[in-house]
Amino acid sequence: MQMTSRERMLMALHHEEADRVPVHDSPWVSAIERWHAEGLPVEVNPAEYFDFEMVAFGADTSPRLPVEVVEEDEEYIVRTTPQGGLRRDHKDYSSTPEIIDWPCKSREDWEQVKERLVPDPDRVDWDGAWLAGTAEDNRGDDSMLETGRTDRRLGLPGWRQAHDQGRFTVYAAPFGYDKMQSYVASEQLLMAIVTDPEWVIDMYETDAALSIEMYEIMKDGGFQFDGAFILCDLGYRNGLLFSPEHYDQQLRPTFRRLVDYFHGEGLPVILHSCGCVKELISRFIEDGLDCLQPLEQKAGMDLVEMKQTFGDELALMGGIDVRAMADPDPAVIEEEIRSKVPVAMQGGGYIYHSDHSVPNDVSFTRYERVLELVRECGQY
Repeated sequence: MQMTSRERMLMALHHEEADRVPVHDSPWVSAIERWHAEGLPVEVNPAEYFDFEMVAFGADTSPRLPVEVVEEDEEYIVRTTPQGGLRRDHKDYSSTPEIIDWPCKSREDWEQVKERLVPDPDRVDWDGAWLAGTAEDNRGDDSMLETGRTDRRLGLPGWRQAHDQGRFTVYAAPFGYDKMQSYVASEQLLMAIVTDPEWVIDMYETDAALSIEMYEIMKDGGFQFDGAFILCDLGYRNGLLFSPEHYDQQLRPTFRRLVDYFHGEGLPVILHSCGCVKELISRFIEDGLDCLQPLEQKAGMDLVEMKQTFGDELALMGGIDVRAMADPDPAVIEEEIRSKVPVAMQGGGYIYHSDHSVPNDVSFTRYERVLELVRECGQY
Protein backbone atom coordinates (compact mmCIF):
# COMPACT_ATOMS: atom_id res chain seq x y z
CA MET A 1 0.00 0.00 0.00
CA GLN A 2 1.30 3.46 -0.88
CA MET A 3 2.14 5.57 2.14
CA THR A 4 0.57 8.95 2.83
CA SER A 5 2.67 12.08 3.08
CA ARG A 6 1.94 12.18 6.80
CA GLU A 7 3.28 8.67 7.31
CA ARG A 8 6.30 9.27 5.07
CA MET A 9 7.28 12.52 6.78
CA LEU A 10 6.87 11.15 10.28
CA MET A 11 9.04 8.15 9.46
CA ALA A 12 11.76 10.41 8.07
CA LEU A 13 11.61 12.64 11.15
CA HIS A 14 11.96 9.56 13.35
CA HIS A 15 14.97 8.30 11.34
CA GLU A 16 13.10 5.43 9.79
CA GLU A 17 13.14 4.35 6.15
CA ALA A 18 9.76 4.74 4.46
CA ASP A 19 8.88 3.77 0.89
CA ARG A 20 10.86 6.72 -0.48
CA VAL A 21 12.39 10.04 0.51
CA PRO A 22 9.66 12.62 1.23
CA VAL A 23 9.54 15.46 -1.31
CA HIS A 24 8.75 19.05 -0.49
CA ASP A 25 9.84 22.46 -1.77
CA SER A 26 9.26 26.23 -1.79
CA PRO A 27 9.06 27.75 -5.28
CA TRP A 28 8.81 31.51 -5.59
CA VAL A 29 5.50 32.86 -6.89
CA SER A 30 7.42 34.27 -9.87
CA ALA A 31 8.81 30.78 -10.56
CA ILE A 32 5.29 29.36 -10.54
CA GLU A 33 4.16 32.08 -12.93
CA ARG A 34 7.03 31.16 -15.25
CA TRP A 35 6.09 27.49 -15.04
CA HIS A 36 2.49 28.31 -15.97
CA ALA A 37 3.83 29.87 -19.16
CA GLU A 38 5.97 26.79 -19.79
CA GLY A 39 3.41 24.04 -19.30
CA LEU A 40 2.26 23.85 -15.70
CA PRO A 41 -1.56 23.77 -16.00
CA VAL A 42 -2.96 27.04 -14.68
CA GLU A 43 -5.95 25.33 -13.09
CA VAL A 44 -3.79 22.82 -11.18
CA ASN A 45 -2.55 23.51 -7.69
CA PRO A 46 1.29 23.39 -7.89
CA ALA A 47 1.62 21.71 -4.49
CA GLU A 48 -0.59 18.87 -5.68
CA TYR A 49 0.92 18.76 -9.18
CA PHE A 50 4.36 18.15 -7.72
CA ASP A 51 2.92 16.07 -4.86
CA PHE A 52 4.56 18.08 -2.10
CA GLU A 53 4.26 16.40 1.25
CA MET A 54 3.80 19.32 3.66
CA VAL A 55 1.30 22.14 4.03
CA ALA A 56 1.78 24.91 6.60
CA PHE A 57 -0.85 26.89 8.48
CA GLY A 58 -0.52 29.63 11.04
CA ALA A 59 -2.07 32.68 12.65
CA ASP A 60 -1.62 36.39 12.15
CA THR A 61 0.77 37.28 14.97
CA SER A 62 1.45 40.82 13.76
CA PRO A 63 0.04 43.98 15.41
CA ARG A 64 -2.46 43.97 12.53
CA LEU A 65 -1.89 47.55 11.54
CA PRO A 66 -3.47 48.60 8.22
CA VAL A 67 -1.60 47.77 5.01
CA GLU A 68 -1.87 50.62 2.52
CA VAL A 69 -0.28 51.35 -0.83
CA VAL A 70 1.85 54.49 -0.55
CA GLU A 71 3.44 54.53 -3.99
CA GLU A 72 3.33 52.40 -7.14
CA ASP A 73 4.94 52.35 -10.56
CA GLU A 74 5.41 49.79 -13.33
CA GLU A 75 8.10 47.89 -11.44
CA TYR A 76 7.67 48.52 -7.71
CA ILE A 77 4.99 48.89 -5.08
CA VAL A 78 5.55 50.63 -1.73
CA ARG A 79 3.26 49.69 1.16
CA THR A 80 2.92 49.98 4.88
CA THR A 81 3.27 46.69 6.78
CA PRO A 82 1.10 45.03 9.43
CA GLN A 83 3.94 45.76 11.86
CA GLY A 84 3.77 49.48 11.11
CA GLY A 85 6.80 49.71 8.84
CA LEU A 86 7.24 50.64 5.19
CA ARG A 87 8.61 48.41 2.41
CA ARG A 88 9.23 48.37 -1.32
CA ASP A 89 8.56 45.18 -3.33
CA HIS A 90 9.12 44.19 -6.91
CA LYS A 91 5.64 43.64 -8.32
CA ASP A 92 6.52 40.06 -9.26
CA TYR A 93 8.04 39.47 -5.81
CA SER A 94 11.15 38.09 -7.50
CA SER A 95 13.54 39.33 -4.82
CA THR A 96 13.76 40.19 -1.15
CA PRO A 97 11.88 43.43 -0.44
CA GLU A 98 13.59 46.64 0.59
CA ILE A 99 12.57 47.79 4.04
CA ILE A 100 12.33 51.58 4.02
CA ASP A 101 11.21 52.26 7.58
CA TRP A 102 10.69 50.40 10.86
CA PRO A 103 8.01 51.02 13.49
CA CYS A 104 10.17 50.63 16.61
CA LYS A 105 12.97 53.16 16.94
CA SER A 106 12.98 52.91 20.74
CA ARG A 107 11.83 50.61 23.50
CA GLU A 108 8.92 52.99 24.08
CA ASP A 109 7.75 52.37 20.51
CA TRP A 110 7.88 48.63 21.18
CA GLU A 111 5.75 48.99 24.31
CA GLN A 112 3.01 50.59 22.19
CA VAL A 113 3.20 47.80 19.61
CA LYS A 114 3.23 45.19 22.36
CA GLU A 115 -0.22 46.29 23.54
CA ARG A 116 -1.63 45.03 20.22
CA LEU A 117 0.00 41.57 20.47
CA VAL A 118 -2.83 39.78 22.24
CA PRO A 119 -4.47 36.47 21.26
CA ASP A 120 -7.73 36.69 19.35
CA PRO A 121 -9.71 34.12 17.31
CA ASP A 122 -9.99 36.77 14.59
CA ARG A 123 -6.29 36.25 13.92
CA VAL A 124 -7.23 32.91 12.32
CA ASP A 125 -8.65 32.28 8.87
CA TRP A 126 -11.02 29.51 9.91
CA ASP A 127 -11.47 28.31 6.35
CA GLY A 128 -7.77 27.56 6.53
CA ALA A 129 -7.16 28.25 2.86
CA TRP A 130 -4.24 30.43 3.74
CA LEU A 131 -1.01 29.90 4.39
CA ALA A 132 1.86 30.40 2.70
CA GLY A 133 4.25 28.67 2.95
CA THR A 134 7.01 26.70 3.82
CA ALA A 135 10.49 27.79 4.19
CA GLU A 136 9.93 31.15 2.78
CA ASP A 137 6.67 32.82 1.94
CA ASN A 138 7.60 32.03 -1.66
CA ARG A 139 8.24 35.69 -2.41
CA GLY A 140 11.67 36.05 -0.91
CA ASP A 141 10.64 37.07 2.62
CA ASP A 142 8.46 35.89 5.50
CA SER A 143 5.71 38.52 5.49
CA MET A 144 2.85 36.14 4.78
CA LEU A 145 4.05 33.72 7.42
CA GLU A 146 4.03 36.61 9.87
CA THR A 147 0.47 37.60 9.05
CA GLY A 148 -1.07 34.26 8.18
CA ARG A 149 -2.00 35.41 4.69
CA THR A 150 -1.50 33.35 1.58
CA ASP A 151 -1.04 34.34 -2.01
CA ARG A 152 -3.82 32.58 -3.92
CA ARG A 153 -1.47 32.11 -6.87
CA LEU A 154 0.20 29.35 -4.87
CA GLY A 155 -2.98 27.32 -4.98
CA LEU A 156 -2.33 25.67 -1.62
CA PRO A 157 -5.13 23.53 -0.20
CA GLY A 158 -7.08 24.42 2.91
CA TRP A 159 -6.27 22.52 6.06
CA ARG A 160 -9.27 20.18 5.89
CA GLN A 161 -8.44 19.23 2.32
CA ALA A 162 -4.76 18.84 3.19
CA HIS A 163 -5.56 16.67 6.19
CA ASP A 164 -7.99 14.49 4.24
CA GLN A 165 -5.34 14.03 1.53
CA GLY A 166 -2.95 12.71 4.13
CA ARG A 167 -0.62 15.70 3.83
CA PHE A 168 1.77 16.46 6.67
CA THR A 169 0.22 19.60 8.16
CA VAL A 170 2.32 21.91 10.28
CA TYR A 171 1.74 24.91 12.48
CA ALA A 172 4.09 27.60 11.15
CA ALA A 173 5.54 30.14 13.58
CA PRO A 174 8.25 32.66 12.69
CA PHE A 175 10.04 33.79 15.85
CA GLY A 176 13.07 35.42 17.36
CA TYR A 177 15.74 37.65 15.86
CA ASP A 178 14.65 37.35 12.25
CA LYS A 179 11.06 38.22 13.01
CA MET A 180 12.03 41.19 15.17
CA GLN A 181 13.71 42.74 12.13
CA SER A 182 10.16 43.57 11.02
CA TYR A 183 10.00 45.92 14.01
CA VAL A 184 13.55 47.15 14.53
CA ALA A 185 16.21 48.00 11.92
CA SER A 186 18.86 45.27 11.74
CA GLU A 187 21.70 47.56 12.84
CA GLN A 188 19.72 48.83 15.81
CA LEU A 189 18.62 45.32 16.77
CA LEU A 190 22.20 44.07 16.71
CA MET A 191 23.22 47.00 18.91
CA ALA A 192 20.35 46.27 21.31
CA ILE A 193 21.56 42.67 21.65
CA VAL A 194 24.65 44.18 23.32
CA THR A 195 23.28 47.32 24.96
CA ASP A 196 19.69 46.43 25.92
CA PRO A 197 19.35 42.64 26.17
CA GLU A 198 16.25 42.88 28.39
CA TRP A 199 14.37 44.61 25.57
CA VAL A 200 15.47 41.99 23.06
CA ILE A 201 14.43 39.14 25.33
CA ASP A 202 11.06 40.80 25.95
CA MET A 203 10.43 40.99 22.20
CA TYR A 204 11.38 37.33 21.72
CA GLU A 205 9.26 36.11 24.61
CA THR A 206 6.20 38.28 23.90
CA ASP A 207 6.07 37.06 20.32
CA ALA A 208 6.61 33.39 21.25
CA ALA A 209 3.84 33.57 23.85
CA LEU A 210 1.42 34.87 21.22
CA SER A 211 2.38 32.10 18.78
CA ILE A 212 1.74 29.46 21.44
CA GLU A 213 -1.59 31.01 22.43
CA MET A 214 -2.68 31.17 18.80
CA TYR A 215 -1.75 27.52 18.29
CA GLU A 216 -4.02 26.64 21.20
CA ILE A 217 -6.87 28.69 19.73
CA MET A 218 -6.46 27.00 16.35
CA LYS A 219 -6.26 23.54 17.89
CA ASP A 220 -9.32 24.15 20.06
CA GLY A 221 -11.13 25.42 16.96
CA GLY A 222 -10.58 22.19 15.03
CA PHE A 223 -7.19 22.44 13.30
CA GLN A 224 -5.22 19.20 13.42
CA PHE A 225 -1.45 19.43 13.16
CA ASP A 226 1.21 16.79 12.57
CA GLY A 227 4.22 18.96 13.32
CA ALA A 228 5.53 22.44 14.08
CA PHE A 229 7.58 24.52 11.63
CA ILE A 230 9.41 27.34 13.38
CA LEU A 231 11.36 29.92 11.39
CA CYS A 232 14.26 32.16 12.36
CA ASP A 233 17.19 32.99 10.08
CA LEU A 234 20.31 33.01 12.25
CA GLY A 235 23.13 32.98 9.73
CA TYR A 236 24.47 34.60 6.61
CA ARG A 237 26.86 33.24 4.02
CA ASN A 238 29.93 33.11 6.25
CA GLY A 239 28.60 32.53 9.74
CA LEU A 240 26.17 33.54 12.46
CA LEU A 241 24.51 36.94 12.57
CA PHE A 242 25.61 37.31 16.19
CA SER A 243 27.74 35.34 18.61
CA PRO A 244 26.82 31.93 20.05
CA GLU A 245 27.09 33.52 23.48
CA HIS A 246 24.39 36.06 22.70
CA TYR A 247 22.27 33.25 21.26
CA ASP A 248 22.67 31.33 24.52
CA GLN A 249 21.84 34.32 26.70
CA GLN A 250 18.90 35.75 24.78
CA LEU A 251 17.28 33.58 22.09
CA ARG A 252 18.03 30.04 23.21
CA PRO A 253 15.52 30.10 26.12
CA THR A 254 12.78 31.12 23.67
CA PHE A 255 13.84 28.38 21.25
CA ARG A 256 13.72 25.81 24.05
CA ARG A 257 10.32 27.10 25.13
CA LEU A 258 8.89 26.57 21.65
CA VAL A 259 10.48 23.15 21.14
CA ASP A 260 9.41 21.92 24.59
CA TYR A 261 5.89 23.23 24.11
CA PHE A 262 5.34 21.58 20.73
CA HIS A 263 6.93 18.35 21.91
CA GLY A 264 4.45 18.45 24.79
CA GLU A 265 1.74 18.56 22.12
CA GLY A 266 3.22 15.46 20.50
CA LEU A 267 4.57 17.37 17.48
CA PRO A 268 8.02 17.01 15.93
CA VAL A 269 9.71 20.37 15.35
CA ILE A 270 11.38 21.52 12.13
CA LEU A 271 13.54 24.66 12.25
CA HIS A 272 14.02 26.84 9.19
CA SER A 273 17.21 28.84 9.51
CA CYS A 274 19.02 30.19 6.47
CA GLY A 275 22.74 30.79 6.24
CA CYS A 276 25.63 29.08 7.98
CA VAL A 277 24.44 27.90 11.40
CA LYS A 278 26.99 25.12 12.01
CA GLU A 279 28.05 26.64 15.33
CA LEU A 280 24.55 26.18 16.74
CA ILE A 281 23.73 22.67 15.55
CA SER A 282 25.00 20.94 18.68
CA ARG A 283 22.80 23.30 20.72
CA PHE A 284 19.80 22.54 18.51
CA ILE A 285 20.31 18.83 19.10
CA GLU A 286 20.80 19.28 22.85
CA ASP A 287 17.54 21.24 23.01
CA GLY A 288 15.59 18.53 21.20
CA LEU A 289 15.17 19.85 17.66
CA ASP A 290 13.95 17.14 15.29
CA CYS A 291 14.89 18.57 11.88
CA LEU A 292 16.92 21.41 10.37
CA GLN A 293 16.04 23.10 7.06
CA PRO A 294 17.08 24.31 4.40
CA LEU A 295 20.89 23.69 4.55
CA GLU A 296 22.13 26.42 2.22
CA GLN A 297 24.93 25.06 0.06
CA LYS A 298 26.30 28.50 -0.77
CA ALA A 299 26.65 29.14 2.96
CA GLY A 300 28.69 25.98 3.45
CA MET A 301 25.86 23.82 4.84
CA ASP A 302 26.83 20.78 2.77
CA LEU A 303 24.21 18.04 2.97
CA VAL A 304 26.65 15.11 2.90
CA GLU A 305 28.82 16.69 5.59
CA MET A 306 25.74 17.43 7.73
CA LYS A 307 24.53 13.84 7.36
CA GLN A 308 27.88 12.35 8.29
CA THR A 309 28.33 14.68 11.26
CA PHE A 310 24.83 15.08 12.68
CA GLY A 311 22.58 12.64 10.82
CA ASP A 312 22.21 10.17 13.66
CA GLU A 313 20.72 12.83 15.93
CA LEU A 314 19.07 15.33 13.61
CA ALA A 315 16.84 14.87 10.57
CA LEU A 316 17.79 17.04 7.60
CA MET A 317 15.57 18.78 5.06
CA GLY A 318 17.04 20.50 2.01
CA GLY A 319 20.58 20.86 0.78
CA ILE A 320 20.00 20.59 -3.00
CA ASP A 321 21.69 23.58 -4.61
CA VAL A 322 19.30 25.77 -6.61
CA ARG A 323 22.27 27.08 -8.61
CA ALA A 324 22.73 23.54 -9.93
CA MET A 325 19.04 23.43 -10.85
CA ALA A 326 19.44 26.56 -12.97
CA ASP A 327 22.70 25.51 -14.62
CA PRO A 328 22.28 25.18 -18.40
CA ASP A 329 24.09 21.83 -18.31
CA PRO A 330 21.59 19.19 -17.07
CA ALA A 331 24.49 17.00 -15.93
CA VAL A 332 25.17 19.46 -13.11
CA ILE A 333 21.88 18.91 -11.29
CA GLU A 334 22.03 15.18 -12.00
CA GLU A 335 25.42 14.98 -10.26
CA GLU A 336 24.13 17.17 -7.42
CA ILE A 337 21.25 14.82 -6.68
CA ARG A 338 22.99 11.51 -7.35
CA SER A 339 25.90 12.45 -5.09
CA LYS A 340 23.77 13.67 -2.20
CA VAL A 341 20.38 11.97 -1.92
CA PRO A 342 21.64 8.34 -1.65
CA VAL A 343 23.94 9.39 1.20
CA ALA A 344 21.44 11.58 3.04
CA MET A 345 18.62 9.02 2.91
CA GLN A 346 20.52 6.20 4.59
CA GLY A 347 18.73 5.11 7.73
CA GLY A 348 15.94 7.63 7.17
CA GLY A 349 16.19 11.16 8.47
CA TYR A 350 16.17 13.01 5.13
CA ILE A 351 13.47 15.07 3.40
CA TYR A 352 14.14 16.51 -0.06
CA HIS A 353 13.98 20.30 -0.38
CA SER A 354 15.96 22.88 -2.30
CA ASP A 355 18.72 24.54 -0.30
CA HIS A 356 16.59 27.67 0.09
CA SER A 357 13.65 28.24 -2.28
CA VAL A 358 13.31 27.73 -6.02
CA PRO A 359 13.87 30.99 -7.95
CA ASN A 360 12.47 31.98 -11.30
CA ASP A 361 15.64 31.10 -13.22
CA VAL A 362 14.72 27.40 -12.95
CA SER A 363 12.56 26.28 -15.88
CA PHE A 364 9.50 24.08 -15.55
CA THR A 365 11.17 21.29 -17.52
CA ARG A 366 14.29 21.43 -15.37
CA TYR A 367 12.30 21.41 -12.14
CA GLU A 368 10.30 18.39 -13.31
CA ARG A 369 13.63 16.68 -13.95
CA VAL A 370 14.82 17.58 -10.45
CA LEU A 371 11.89 15.80 -8.84
CA GLU A 372 12.18 12.88 -11.25
CA LEU A 373 15.80 12.40 -10.16
CA VAL A 374 14.96 12.75 -6.47
CA ARG A 375 12.23 10.13 -6.69
CA GLU A 376 14.48 7.84 -8.73
CA CYS A 377 17.40 8.12 -6.29
CA GLY A 378 15.21 8.28 -3.19
CA GLN A 379 13.57 4.84 -3.32
CA TYR A 380 14.18 2.56 -0.35
